[in-house]
Amino acid sequence: MNRKNRFMPLWLALSVVVGVFIGSFFANRFSGNRLSIINSGSNKLNDLLHIVDDQYVDTVNVNDLVEKAMPTILSELDPHSVYITQKDVQQANDDLKGSFFGVGIEFTIRKDTLHVQNVISNGPSERAGLLAGDLIVEIDGEPFVGKDVTNEEAMHRLKGDKDTKVQIGVLRGKEKKVRQYTVIRGEIPMKSVTAAYMLDSKTGYIKIKNFGDKTYPELLIALASLGQEDFENLVIDLRGNTGGYLGSAVQMANEFLTRGQLIVYTEGRRSQRQEYRCDGRGSYQNIPLVVLIDEGSASASEIFAGAIQDNDRGTIIGRRSFGKGLVQQPISLHDGSMIRLTVARYYSPSGRCIQKPYTSGADPSYEEDLINRYQHGEFFSQDSIKHEGPEYHTSNGRVVYGGGGITPDIFVGEDTLGITSYYKEASMSGLILQFAYEYVDDNRQKLSAYKTKRELLAYLKKLNTVELFANYAEKNGLKRRNLMIQKSHSLLERYINSRLIYNVLDEESWTEYLNDDDPAIRETLRVFSAGESFPKPDASSEQKKSKKVAYDYRATHNKSKLAVLMVHEPVVGIVIV
Repeated sequence: MNRKNRFMPLWLALSVVVGVFIGSFFANRFSGNRLSIINSGSNKLNDLLHIVDDQYVDTVNVNDLVEKAMPTILSELDPHSVYITQKDVQQANDDLKGSFFGVGIEFTIRKDTLHVQNVISNGPSERAGLLAGDLIVEIDGEPFVGKDVTNEEAMHRLKGDKDTKVQIGVLRGKEKKVRQYTVIRGEIPMKSVTAAYMLDSKTGYIKIKNFGDKTYPELLIALASLGQEDFENLVIDLRGNTGGYLGSAVQMANEFLTRGQLIVYTEGRRSQRQEYRCDGRGSYQNIPLVVLIDEGSASASEIFAGAIQDNDRGTIIGRRSFGKGLVQQPISLHDGSMIRLTVARYYSPSGRCIQKPYTSGADPSYEEDLINRYQHGEFFSQDSIKHEGPEYHTSNGRVVYGGGGITPDIFVGEDTLGITSYYKEASMSGLILQFAYEYVDDNRQKLSAYKTKRELLAYLKKLNTVELFANYAEKNGLKRRNLMIQKSHSLLERYINSRLIYNVLDEESWTEYLNDDDPAIRETLRVFSAGESFPKPDASSEQKKSKKVAYDYRATHNKSKLAVLMVHEPVVGIVIV
């Protein structure tokens, strides 16, 4: 044996020892004791799964156990860290992408059957010949009726890659023969800006449904459209807007603030403070501005509203917002599933975190917060709002509060006049939605003659839709209460007609109708008329200005984060495929 081979075992042993030493050094250097903790915990989980798989009395699908365990583990962290299964990832992403590939219909499910509620103009289904009111009973030659008909299964079958074909069988009207249509899937837009029109000769109105990929360009298009009508005041309606991408909210705020003003900053245990400031390029830095919010306005909506309020740029009108100040990072897993992990909190320019209190693990009080607010009267009276968080101050010295949503500058409560138990049951049971769909479905030819909200509303007024609904509801289990119907007549008529307008026309017409007698809109127009949209300093708070939070002005934008940080879980309304 030569000298080289004789010392080979020694060199190998020394290499192993050095490798172990280096590995231990870097593990402790960069992770402290966390590495051993994580390894210990994951080893226990792996051991448990192996034991169950090997020794449990019955056959067990270990993959199913893991799928069920993932949401439970994340729920122990906070209310907004979530697990999204592989089959749900596409839908979760489509809600905010701004478009997807599908057939271009809106649908609802009634009596285990898929009903086409609307066909998107110039979309694949319209080009193929489908009509609103069609019942989809077959997809790709297979029956699609009964218990298998779910939103998830319909989306799975009807969405797909661009230019792929899907065969759809429909029943139309009273026909008994199934019509067959070949639809070539195409790009379907998902609009964030759902309404943009003039409230009066001077005031433009923009309704924003969520904050997605295309929200900012859609906003610019809406502003340009309103500019052709010479708007002088602007209302941005974020009521019911549950949020979306942080970057879209930042881009939007940038359009209205001045150079250097702080929009928002984020900070977490492993996420250094990251500030987002205005670059001064916005075209609407001086226009009188009102932002509408309510308890359904969350996360990215609160970022925008907080930036406007804390910089005293405009007036916030409505009810206290939801209170979500946690930022989620989407993280893809190897099997195509995804987690949205809370990595930071966001803070408004005054330094307040809007996140309402929560406890780790299952927290019923967090889930029931809006119900509790309603029961405590907060939706009806400003005096019922509880400010449990610390005080902060806007740039003018006005007091604002952290720890639970954005409190509006001007409170506008829900109107309780006319609410009866009959109205509550009619609205909460879904009977009004069901009546509106079936009435439109039975009268599509006649209703299609009305092309504007004004024309259609004039026709609906002659129908006495409340009486039609009361008869329908009685046949479907809601006992007729004539005195209550009379007391709630205006509320019932407003709700019923709004759904009929939505089903016949579009979402903008629906929004415009609801705004016609909206007290928040009336208050907004009063504020503009009185020249009160720019908040004035709070004299009682001048002496408290010195307590204002100091900022770290060394931080700058990190544009690479704008597209990936998310601040809500998307919610699904009417299903579009």
